[in-house]
Amino acid sequence: MGRRKKLKDAVKEMSFLDHLEELRWHLIRSTTAVVIIAVLAFIAKDFIFDVLLFGPKKADFPTYKLLCRAAQAIGLDSFCFTELPFRIQSRTMSGQFSAHIWTSITAGFIVAFPYVIWEFWKFVSPGLKHNERKTSRGFIIVASLLFFIGVLFGYYVITPLSINFLGSYQVSSQVFNDFDLSSYISLVRASVLASGLIFELPIIIYFLTKIGVVTPEILKKYRKFALVGVLIISAVITPPDIASQVIVAIPVLILYEVSIFISKGVVRRQNKKDKANAK
Repeated sequence: MGRRKKLKDAVKEMSFLDHLEELRWHLIRSTTAVVIIAVLAFIAKDFIFDVLLFGPKKADFPTYKLLCRAAQAIGLDSFCFTELPFRIQSRTMSGQFSAHIWTSITAGFIVAFPYVIWEFWKFVSPGLKHNERKTSRGFIIVASLLFFIGVLFGYYVITPLSINFLGSYQVSSQVFNDFDLSSYISLVRASVLASGLIFELPIIIYFLTKIGVVTPEILKKYRKFALVGVLIISAVITPPDIASQVIVAIPVLILYEVSIFISKGVVRRQNKKDKANAK
């Protein structure tokens, strides 16, 4: 009890510049973690590029094999191919080196995400009450788990759907698909990171409910508008075909419904606390 009181007093006594200094060190430690993992990713070039990045352009990628079997079961031959009809090339002197650097940094951020969240939590948690810190104890685990699930969804669902559609699309047989390396990597990176961040929706709703910005009633009232927003997001991060958009929209809509449930739980606990304080 005495330790918590001292910590609370210390937080109160910190000036604005002290908070900035504290934030600076949290950012430095987070950046250092990202850089260290980025260096390791830079060294593991063959695995990062040949296995991970270029995996979704190969016919034996797990998603294609699964979709091929599903299509054959209903008498179609979609997603059944031996090779996608495009090549990847680098048309600038520094193209491959720049791609190597930025891909390594992206890998560093993804792998170091739990540590980055932990540093963020260490910065904001001293300003929370003891019971708030206690109820939010699993924040890092849940946020990291949702992020990694989103990354996997982006890699195994959004990325192959996008590559298969855009890589085989032609306006004329006279036009060949030779994509620039940076364009290909940007598509993979955007699909993976956007999906990872979208899957953080329940965490965002939790904190917005805690500070009173949203309520379960608001989320229910604007559910139709949320549906439109989800479809728009799906259209942005997926190829322009209905099947792909539906595949992406379904888990996001499930996350929205889960967010409503979480918001209800937060409001319910807050009401119980208010009643207890009123007695």
